[in-house]
Formats: sequence, C-alpha cells, structure tokens
Amino acid sequence: MTAIDRGSDRAGLVAVVGTGTMGQGIAQVALAAGHPVRLYDAAPGRASRAADTIADRLGRLVAKERLTAADRDAALGRLTPVADLADLAEAELVAEAILEELGAKQQLFTALESVVSDGCLLATNTSSLSVTAVAGVLRRPGRLIGLHFFNPAPLMPLVEVVRGAATDEAAADRAQATVAAWGKTPVRCADTPGFIVNRIARPFYAEAFRAYEERVADPATLDAVLRESGGFRMGPFELTDLIGQDVNEAVTRSVWEALFHDPKFTPSLAQRQLVASGRHGRKTGHGWYDHSEGAGRPAPHTAEPCEPPGKVVLHGDLGPAQGLVGLLEEAGVPVIREPIRGAGTPVTGEPVGAHLALPDGTRLSLADGATATEDPFAASVRFDLALDYRTATRVALAPSTAAPAESLRSAVGLFQALGKDVSVVQDVPGMVVARTVAMLVDFAEDAVARGVASPEDIDTAMLTGVNYPRGPLAWGRALGARWVRDTLRNLHHACPTGRYAPSQALIRRAAADGRLL
Repeated sequence: MTAIDRGSDRAGLVAVVGTGTMGQGIAQVALAAGHPVRLYDAAPGRASRAADTIADRLGRLVAKERLTAADRDAALGRLTPVADLADLAEAELVAEAILEELGAKQQLFTALESVVSDGCLLATNTSSLSVTAVAGVLRRPGRLIGLHFFNPAPLMPLVEVVRGAATDEAAADRAQATVAAWGKTPVRCADTPGFIVNRIARPFYAEAFRAYEERVADPATLDAVLRESGGFRMGPFELTDLIGQDVNEAVTRSVWEALFHDPKFTPSLAQRQLVASGRHGRKTGHGWYDHSEGAGRPAPHTAEPCEPPGKVVLHGDLGPAQGLVGLLEEAGVPVIREPIRGAGTPVTGEPVGAHLALPDGTRLSLADGATATEDPFAASVRFDLALDYRTATRVALAPSTAAPAESLRSAVGLFQALGKDVSVVQDVPGMVVARTVAMLVDFAEDAVARGVASPEDIDTAMLTGVNYPRGPLAWGRALGARWVRDTLRNLHHACPTGRYAPSQALIRRAAADGRLL
C-alpha cells in the first residue's frame, strides 16, 4: 500500500474542508505527519480563525514540552487557510468534515471533482451517513472513501476506513496506508450503518438506559456497577453527558432508522425526553447529572456492612464466576464442594444450575438472563457478571421476591468479605453487566458474520475507539459462547420482542464450542 506522498522529500498536500472541531483536529494530525495543509470553509473568515485556533493548540503543546518550538513553527509554516475551493486544486487528499447532511456533502464533493486532479483521494469523515450514498452522485465514485476519525482527532488513535459499495480497493488501501503513516490505528470496515464502533457500542448505552427505565437502579449506581464490576472506563450515563445527549441519541436513532427499525437498536425513550427537555449534558449544565457550578455528583447505592456467612456450599462449576471460589477461600470463608447431580427442581426433577448455597439454603447464582424470582427454589439471589472478580471493586446483587432479608444481608456480607462494595438492585433479567456484555458479544459476532469487519479489526476498534476493557469477541471467548447464547435466550424469553434474540452467528459459535468440549 502507498500512502499520500509525492516523493521522499515532501509529503503530499492535504486539504481539509470544514473547520469545526473535527476539521481542525484532522488538519493538526496531517500537519504533525509533515504534510502541507490547506484549510477551507464556506463561511467567510472561519478558515483563518481555525488556523489561529490550531496555532494556539500547538502553542499549548510547546508549553507542556510535548512539542518543540521549532516543530511548531515548521507546522504552522505548512498551514494555509484559503477562501476559494479552487485553491485546493493541488491536493492529493481532501478530507471533508462539514455538517452531517447528505445533500451538503454530495454538493461539496461534486464541486471538488471539477477542481482536483483525477488522482486526488476524496474522504468523508461522516459518522452516520452512507459513504456509498455520498459517492453516488460523483463522476468517479471509486476514489471516495470514509475516514471516520474520533474526537479529539489528535489524541484518539482509531480511524475507521470505510469502503463504500463503489470504492476502489486501491483507494481503500491508499487511505489505510496514509492513516497508518499518520501514526493512527486504521481499521477496515464495510459501509454499514454505524460502521464498527457506533454499531457495536449501542448496547452499552441502550441496556443501561433500559435498566433505568425499568427502575433497576439510579444512573449513579448503574454507572458505578459498569465501571467497577464491568471494567468500563466510564459509565454510560456519565459518558453520554460528556458526548452530548443530543449527539448520542442522534447516532442511535440514525443507526436504528438505517437498519429499518431493527428492535435490537431501538432508541431510549428516557434519553429522547432528556434531549427534548434541552438537557444535553455538560455543555448545557444538565443531563443525566447536574453539571451546574457547585453541584455534587450523587453517590451510587452501596449496602451497609453485613456479616458474612460462616460457610458456603458450591454446587457445580460457576462458569465465568468460578474465580470467586478461590477468592472466598483466600478470604477465609469455607467452601464445601458438592456435585450438582442428584438435586432436582421441584417441578421437573432436572438438575439445578450451578450455584453457591448459604447456610439457610438460599442460592447465589450468576446472572444468566433469568430473574432470581424465576428460580424454582424460593430463596435466591443473583450476582452480576464482573470482568475480573479479583480486581472488581463492586458487585451488584438482586434478590428474589421470596428471599428473606437476612439471606440478602448474608449474601451482601459474603461479597463484602472479598473487599467489594455491594449494590443491591431490582431483580430484572440479565441484571446490568451480564446483559450489556452479552449483547456486545452478540453484536460483534453478528458484525463479523455480515462482513462489517474482520474479528481483529472489530476488537481493535472497540479497544481503541471507546476504550473497552476487552474486545467483545475476546470477551465472548473468555465467557464462552454458550453462556452468552443462553443468557440472551433467557432474556428473549422474558422480553420476546426480538431485541435479545441471539444472532445466528452466535448460535453457530456456541454450537461449535459445544462440539469442541
């Protein structure tokens, strides 16, 4: 693959059209890679103001000793704001970052075709529109590619290289090589709604918002559980307040509409109401949280200290939660191992699922998409999935309606004995982390099967684009595809709208895993 370069001594000219935050960021990235850059904006004076802003940013980098004054001066010497589209004629790459309107983008690229050479690569930074549709009006649609940078572009490593239906393979290769030469991490993907990140990340937001609508817990508690148990860097409520509720909701709605209202991508009514009320997050001073001056962040619900049980009985293998057994023994809680066979459900006589039993017989079991209340044994408490039970600092518990208060306190004390904060939440299918992760794994498996991207690029995108603690496909391998499938099947049984129905790709993966046992 050959990057944008016109010789060993001089990098090719890059033009950036649209000088908002993203356009400025892309220009700064190209400057840092040694390219001459021309800035253009249809609004008079905006390109010059953007150049001044970039100069200020580079100056701050010099002050922080992240850039030398000489390198700053050299970069600024390569930066030229222009007032006429014709001034971009010598560009080898034009990166567009204007408003997210299909007609406006089509009009711009049509005009550019009459300005730039036939060898110029055209790139759109769209995050929600079809690259194929943008290119559809062009004389030579094969040279238009999607280069989806993430904000802030100078800091975020990921760039999605999106190939439209008419994009030439050579153009995609050239774009990928250019992005890599700029020090970024390119991932290739097909032109499908949401590309990789905005497609696969939807459940991270949607399941938390649905849990809020179901009154599972308040936003602060849900955020804390997903951070401290799930291992995510930020919870979905605080993250969307940072992104902007209007921006996040618009992306969700765009993907849902582009996929013909697929129930798996249904937007949140609670978030829609937040947007309609003007509470867009930090930028408006209020979103899920109050961001006004002096406002404090609400604390997550955390259970009061409770006494742990004197012992527990382990029935079977806890699967993704088996690591708890060693932690309990390290904490001095005796674990008595009993085989799972021999015990049957009161209704069918079939073997009961793996669980920990408290001295009074209350069953503690990992969230699996069913509720604690559905357990055939009246006294039952579910505990949520954790990325790593050793390093997790919080665990969520959900008691059945029949679980005695003393049994719940004993379960709380058990996890507190492991050094964990405990949040008691409402008993709903899948709890919080389990349903979220199961959906992320399923979305990733489905994306691979549909040719959205390779497994490697999907995990890379989710690790570098949204800072997930583990790629969803790697997470699926760690949990086991059968556990993910069964969790979703239980969720689908509880909510038979199609939202939780496991994809055919996941079903095939689970079947293959079963044959390997």
